[in-house]
Amino acid sequence: MATKYLLVSGGVISGIGKGVIASSLGVLLKSIGLKVTSIKIDPYMNIDAGLMNPLEHGECFVLDDGGEVDLDLGNYERYLNITLTREHNITTGKIYQHVIELERKGKYLGKTVQIVPHLTDAVQDWIQKVAAIPVDSTSEKPDVCIIELGGTVGDIESASFIEALRCLRRRAGQNNFLHCHVSLIPVINEEQKTKPTQASIKDVRHAGLSPDIIACRCSLPLLKSTTDKLAMYCQVEPEQVIAVHDVPSTYHVPLLLERQGLIPILREVLRLDALPIAPPMVRSGSEIWETWKTLTDTQDRARETVKICLVGKYVSLHDSYLSVRKSLEHASMRCGRKLEIIWLDSADLEIATEMTSPVTYHKAWHQLCTASGILVPGGFGHRGIEGMIRAAKWAREKKVPYLGICLGMQIAVIEFCRTICGIEDAQSEEMDDSAKNKVIVHMPEVSKETMGAVMRLGLRNTVFQENSGFSKLRTLYEPETMQTNGVLPESNTSTTATADGEVATKSSPSQPPVISERHRHKYEVNPEFVPTMATHGLEFIGKDESGERMEILELRDHPWYVGVQYHPEYLSRVLRPSMPYLGFFAAAAGCMDDVMTKGTKTVKGTTKVLVNGS
Repeated sequence: MATKYLLVSGGVISGIGKGVIASSLGVLLKSIGLKVTSIKIDPYMNIDAGLMNPLEHGECFVLDDGGEVDLDLGNYERYLNITLTREHNITTGKIYQHVIELERKGKYLGKTVQIVPHLTDAVQDWIQKVAAIPVDSTSEKPDVCIIELGGTVGDIESASFIEALRCLRRRAGQNNFLHCHVSLIPVINEEQKTKPTQASIKDVRHAGLSPDIIACRCSLPLLKSTTDKLAMYCQVEPEQVIAVHDVPSTYHVPLLLERQGLIPILREVLRLDALPIAPPMVRSGSEIWETWKTLTDTQDRARETVKICLVGKYVSLHDSYLSVRKSLEHASMRCGRKLEIIWLDSADLEIATEMTSPVTYHKAWHQLCTASGILVPGGFGHRGIEGMIRAAKWAREKKVPYLGICLGMQIAVIEFCRTICGIEDAQSEEMDDSAKNKVIVHMPEVSKETMGAVMRLGLRNTVFQENSGFSKLRTLYEPETMQTNGVLPESNTSTTATADGEVATKSSPSQPPVISERHRHKYEVNPEFVPTMATHGLEFIGKDESGERMEILELRDHPWYVGVQYHPEYLSRVLRPSMPYLGFFAAAAGCMDDVMTKGTKTVKGTTKVLVNGS
């Protein structure tokens, strides 16, 4: 069967929510048993997102294959429980590089290489090739490929992609291509204005595309008069105008679309009923949908709020930590609690701030001291580092649950060496390459000159050590059948990630447990200082397969003090939260015992969901 394509474009303004709507459409398609994949087109000239400023563009999301991609691919993976590749993110820079390489190899046989048809044909070929890549545990070709066109229709940089997509619609054939255009309905003086959307649809049609669905973003539900007016002036039926108004959380968007009859429209336009869907896939889709509805309902009914203080460097743009925020949300839903994130700039905790802005300094410390948990995420550069170290010290000494991710783990190491081991000048080579006691060092195989795609990237194995039987994190990673009163016996079962990001188990009497998580770093713990830290009580319970790289630290006799060198947020899913985040949030919420003893079962009435190790 031919692949079906569902294009999602946007108009009026950027950041309108195309990624969430594209992911939500995927959830609806999966709910009826279809296999779904996604492609993101970004019109910028960068080859990938690896060198982009997080304060300008948001986070860089990392895939299993080490691809550094746009954050929307994280949305696709989280919502659809799929595993994408670097090829699923197309950029102007990447496609130009591809065409130029073909030209240099003589593939165009001396022809004058042009935007049309050579580049537009290359875009279509790329999409069709990538759309056929299996992305879930079935290892089968997807039925539907969702394509999100970044930016706004009308932008000059996206013109060649729009032309390519116009041609793809013809190449795909009748009933194999559906276009959903996302637009804005502003509310001015309590009146819903349709002119911006009318103008946007005019631009789309002028470019050669004709939307089958108009998804209207609005702060309020659309009035019937607004829907009728849009249908009349945009030449669509009223049922093709979908209202996407503000909802309590983005996880409600699939439910919102389903209530407006979007599944029948998708079935009709794409002739989905003609696709052969195996009964197990239909059952699985139905179960996913019921679990999704129950989970969002549980979130709505949650009463207790848990405050998590995120101490970071890029907090002025929350999308800089999008996957971290989403992972906390997944954990909060799993625990049946509401989440409140306190966004705290780590520099505000430093003594320098006390001198220049006492009000900011004391407010920051009040927020930190009143939080139920402290999280220090990844980052680069020296700004705000001392503030992070002070936050880690507070969490360790006051028994406040702490989770350090990548840089956050290195921060915990520096603080422990300074305070407990007596190495007062302990430092990271990243912050001071002339420091005497570099407890964090540059990885020897990583280039110090080249910047793009030279870090330790992608899915890597971490081996739990023999001394890790006390570890709460190890217990959470293990399958439910291996848990004994919340403590894992020193072992004979190992775990590893499958193609769709789940963690499978395999028995081996001689091997310790193994987990697979995604990495993005170029600095690591200096192994020369590990024996000293162990002597003073800081144990590295997880290492790489060589036993030389420190991957996980965890303190005994602490509610939750964990640091991980990897980025567990990249594998967190809506229906399967990340274990480091789940354990951290559960400790902060005071429901750790429930999570530890019940494993993958419900916690105080929440629905049963798939988690790592299930």
